[in-house]
Order: sequence, then C-alpha cells, then structure tokens
Amino acid sequence: MLTTILIMANNIFDAPFNCGVGLIPFDRITEQDYEPAIERALAAHNAEIDAIVNNPEPPTMENTVVALERSGAMLERVLSIFYPMLSAMCTPTMMDISQRVVPRLSEHSSAITLNTALWKRIEWVRDHCDPHTLDTEDAMLLHNTVLGFERSGATLEEPARSHFRELTMKLSQLTLQFEQNVLQATSAFEMYLTEAEVDGLPDIAREAASDAAKRNNHPGEFLITLHAPSYLAFMKYATRRDLRERLYRAQNSKAIQGDFDNRPLVAEIANLRLEMAQLLGHESFAHYRLERTMAGTTQGVYGLLDQLRDAYTPAMRREMEQLQHFAAEYEGHDITLMPWDYTYYGNKLKDSLFSYTDEELRPYFELSRVAEGVFGLATRLYGLQFEPIEDAPVFDDNVRVYRVLDADGSLQGTLYTDFFPRDTKQSGAWMTNFAEQRIDASGHDERPIVTLTMNFTRPTATKPSLLTLGEVRTFVHEFGHALHSLLSRCRYMSLSGTNVYRDFVELPSQFHENFVTERAFLDSFARHYVTGEKIPQSLIDKVIAASQFGAGYACLRQLGFGYLDMAWHTLTSPFDGDVAEFEHAAQQSVSIFAPVDGCLTSPHFTHIFAGGYASGYYGYKWAEVLDADAFERFKEEGIFNRATAQSFRDCILARGGTAEPAALYRAFRGREPHITALLHRDGIPTPQQD
Repeated sequence: MLTTILIMANNIFDAPFNCGVGLIPFDRITEQDYEPAIERALAAHNAEIDAIVNNPEPPTMENTVVALERSGAMLERVLSIFYPMLSAMCTPTMMDISQRVVPRLSEHSSAITLNTALWKRIEWVRDHCDPHTLDTEDAMLLHNTVLGFERSGATLEEPARSHFRELTMKLSQLTLQFEQNVLQATSAFEMYLTEAEVDGLPDIAREAASDAAKRNNHPGEFLITLHAPSYLAFMKYATRRDLRERLYRAQNSKAIQGDFDNRPLVAEIANLRLEMAQLLGHESFAHYRLERTMAGTTQGVYGLLDQLRDAYTPAMRREMEQLQHFAAEYEGHDITLMPWDYTYYGNKLKDSLFSYTDEELRPYFELSRVAEGVFGLATRLYGLQFEPIEDAPVFDDNVRVYRVLDADGSLQGTLYTDFFPRDTKQSGAWMTNFAEQRIDASGHDERPIVTLTMNFTRPTATKPSLLTLGEVRTFVHEFGHALHSLLSRCRYMSLSGTNVYRDFVELPSQFHENFVTERAFLDSFARHYVTGEKIPQSLIDKVIAASQFGAGYACLRQLGFGYLDMAWHTLTSPFDGDVAEFEHAAQQSVSIFAPVDGCLTSPHFTHIFAGGYASGYYGYKWAEVLDADAFERFKEEGIFNRATAQSFRDCILARGGTAEPAALYRAFRGREPHITALLHRDGIPTPQQD
C-alpha cells in the first residue's frame, strides 16, 4: 500500500506539465504512469463534485454549472494523453491497462450524471436563472449541461437508473474490445509474395514491401499488409487478380474469424444502445442520438441519403457500364467486374481518359513539401505561421512538433504530426487533442495542443515519403479539423474547437479539401523531389479535369455506410438475426456489387461501433453539402480572399459549439445551404437539368 502511495505521489500527471508552453513531456511519461494517475484523478474529481453538491450557497450558474465544467482538470490531463496513445501506441500493456480503467471511467461518468443532488442543483439553475443575464456561450453551456444529464439518465427513477448505469459500463467495455479486435486482426494479416507476384506495383510500393519483409526477417520477399499504404497500392496496381481477391477478402473479413470475431459484439452493442435509448423514452438509438444534430430526426437523415442516392445512382450506373466495357477491352475478353477489380481497372480507365496516373503525380508530393504547402494554405487564408520545435520530447522518433502563431505573433497552439504506420497504431487518419482550448477561471486563454495522425507510405532506402493525391487530400482533411481546434476562441472546453454536432464537425475538414484540386494551391508546393521542377501545368489541368471521375461510385459507396449505420441504430426491437443478412438488406438500394460470401463491413466498422459516429456516419455527406456550398462563396469572391477567409474563421472555426450550427452557417453564408453546389462540383445533373 505504501508503494502505491509513493508511486502516485510522484506521478507525472499530478500537476500541469512544466516542459515548455504547449509541450507534453513524452520523454518522462511511461505506460506505468497512466493507471495510478487515473485513480488519483478520479478521487480528485469526486472531491470537486462533492464540493459543488455540498456548497451551502444557493445554486447559481457560476457555482454549479461553470464549476462542473471546470472540474476534473487532472483527469482531463491524463485522459487527453492516454486515449490518443491508445490509438497511436497501443501496445499489449496499454491494452491491458485500458481493459482495467475504461470500466472505472465509465462508472465514474455515470456516477456524476446520475448524482441526484448534483442534478437538483442544475435543475434549480435552469428553472431560476434569468436568461437575460446569460450571454450566448453561457446559455449554450447551461442548455448542453441540462440536456447532457437528461440524456444520461438523470431523470430516471430506480431501478431504471442503476440499470442504465450498468448498460453504460458494459457498452464502454464492448466498444473498447471491438476496436482492439480490429487493430489486432489488421496487424495479424501478412501476405509474403515473390517478385513475380508483385507485378504491376510501382517502384515505391515494391521497395516499401521489400523493406517491410526484411524487417520481418523475410529477405528477398515482399510483404503486403492491410495497412492503408500497402493495401491501397496493391489493389490499385497489382496485375494478379487472384491476389487482389485474396487481399480484398482479408480486408473485408477481418474481425470476423477466430479470437477477433466482432459479429457477436456488433449485435450486443446495437442492442445495448437500443435498450439505453428506450429507457430514456426514445423509439430507437437513432431517435435519441439525432436530437443533437443538424439533421434532427431519422427522417432528416433518410431524406438526405435518399436524395443523394436518387441523384447519383444514374451516374454510378453509367460509370460502371463504361468500366465494364473498358475492362473487357483491356483484357481482350469478357470479364465480370468484382469488388477487387474496381480500383485496378478504375485507375487504368482514368489513365486512359486523362492520360495521367497517381504514380505520375507522386514524385511531386514529397511529404515535407506537402506539409509546407498545407501549412501555407493556413498562412494564405488565416495568416498562421508554423515554427518547428526541434527539441520537443516526442512519443515516436518520426513525430514532429510545431508552434502555431497567429499573424500578430501570438500563440495559437501546438501541433504534433505523426505520419507513418506502425504495428501499434490504428489504421486510418485522425485528428485529436492532447489539450483543448479554453479560458480558465483567471481569464487566461489556454491554447490547444493538437495531434494529426496518418498512415502514409514510409521513406525507403532510395526515396523519401512520396504521397498520392488521395493522401494529400487526407492530409488537408485532417488539417481542417486541426484548424477548427487551433483557431477556437471559446470560454468553455466542452464548447471549443471540434466539440460541435457530429454532422457539423466535418465541415471544416471537408471544406479545406476543395483547395486540393485548385491550381493556385498545387502551384504553391508541388515540386519534383529530384529535379525541383514545378508540377507541369498540363498535369494540373488533367487533375482538375479528372476530379469528377468516379463521383457516382464514391457517393454510393459512402451512402452504403450511412444506410448501414442507420439500419443498426433504427432498430426498435433487439437484434437476434444474421449479421450478414441484415447488412446486405440495409445496403441493397445502393449496392454496386453483389455481396461477397464471407465479407462484411459491420465487424470492422469502427466509426460506428467504437468511434463515436453511431447514427452519425451520414454526417460526412451532410458536411459535403455544406462544404461545397461554403466553397461556392470563396469561388465567387476569390479562393484566397482574406476577408472571406476571415468570415469563415470568425463565423465557423472560432466559434466551436457556442451556438447552433445552423445559425453559425447562416452567419457565414447569409442563407441556408442547398445541394446544388455539391451536384455541380461532382458533375451530377440537377433536377432542373434533367
């Protein structure tokens, strides 16, 4: 017992970090620090909650709602490092720790929202606070606090309250297990090939596969994995159709077999969410979740999905018919396209139509220059500057750290970039915070600490990291999220940065993607990594001309994920059927290919079963409508018009969740959004054009 106390007394998380403004002491944080720190932080937070509850003064906005908002500083300090590391450096030790602490954290959260005395004080503030005394941000904080407690079971009576708490704890454990199963299943797959079997792969992909095999003691072979750079390159370029099929089946059957089978968890998670929602009086989990979205209702979501399905399906069918003819002509015989063929033949068709390939572009997208270009976009739009911090402690040798300054030299925040795959990192790309922006009780503006995590192709012995155009787009997308956080100017952490409605959070990220096919942006950084030659204008013209290629297919694919998400979360009775049959029925109206036996999306769909997008995956398409409509103003006024950019910064990026998203958007655009700009961007006829 004494040993534990001593460890906790000297824990790195006990006090705010002291290693430079905006820096995390990763050189001093160990995996063994997290668990005792979390226990210490839970005790400290409980004491703060008790102080609020036992305050003898009548409840007020300041001594109850704001006090609650500002409580838990140590817990926030620990978890804002622990959770990002659980995705970026998920070692077996971290997995073990998470299995122990996540139930405790869920129990702690439930204990707060189900604290009757605390809820009574919040109710008193709601019922007795003069609304005229609150500004917009205070009013939103009060509204969110009340709604958050109500949606977490505060109004339930026993035994429903205790049952709701049990369901919450169980759900947190299952979603964690779901995510870890996907990570382990992804890392477990290895496909070692001979030189003949990697025919068609470009040099950079072959060299990366060769280096990966050498690291795993398989010299002379080529290692293909399910990590994005390896998987995507093989599916796009490998001539061996049987091996593309093998890899496709591995990717789409992961977390289905053996110890990592997530199918039982899919059903259990969906049923737990349904039970929780119905305890709170909602018809389904989607009805519950969509209360706090721009869409508002299931009808609002299905209305968007159906509208897009009807608009894009004719384009998808034309695209697939064209691709079918092309593939048969290319091969010299009839061929029935399968899912593992689309990327391969689609890439060759695009090459034939526009006379360029992604590999032709790759030499112009050396990672360090791309980073300069992406940072430069923020400079041109918002006046930001990015200064490298060379001696910053990092959690991996490839991580880079930047001090972000505003045009006047003031600190806007700190940015960490983590670009390359490793076995302990989840696949995909994301942005998160090591610290959120807020203004503390003394009036000091605490600037955010942001991390960008990617899975780009590593440098090889002969080449630097060279990106595809799609990877450049991914970089810009996640950087848009980072800007939402870095440019935040809010008082309260729960309202700052990306703490907005789920179907609004993708607007800043997707909006900035519009610049990727703009000549003025590409001209600013795209240089050949050997010759330094500027990307030829003819090649940029081809990129712009090809920007609508496959728009129908891409949209229908995204809609399939949205329909699947909604199907699982509009259940009104517990699911006890076959996961495959359910999934196929949910996606039938937008299916491009017939279902492949043994291949499913649900068991590795971490966005909705572990990543917070349950009943919210449609938000990507919702945000596309917004981002296309918003960018239309930039095209009208000049894509680098600083006044227009300042308006976007002031109305959207700086405001976080301090007002209703629809009001923020109207403040920027001057009207409601409409779908026309998205259809025009993708080359889809509008109803008036039919």
